[in-house]
Amino acid sequence: MAKAKRTTHRSSSGKKLYAVRDSKGRFKDIQTYERAHRMDLKKKSKAEKAKKK
Repeated sequence: MAKAKRTTHRSSSGKKLYAVRDSKGRFKDIQTYERAHRMDLKKKSKAEKAKKK
């Protein structure tokens, strides 16, 4: 499965945002960079999962 393309924007308060788009280029999800980054760090890669076994 291909990774979703994320583009960065700024909110009116100045926080960095990630906008995730669907295959047609429409916004699917908009989330703060802080929240998206935290979830990226939390998620383990295939290599990390394989190494643990």
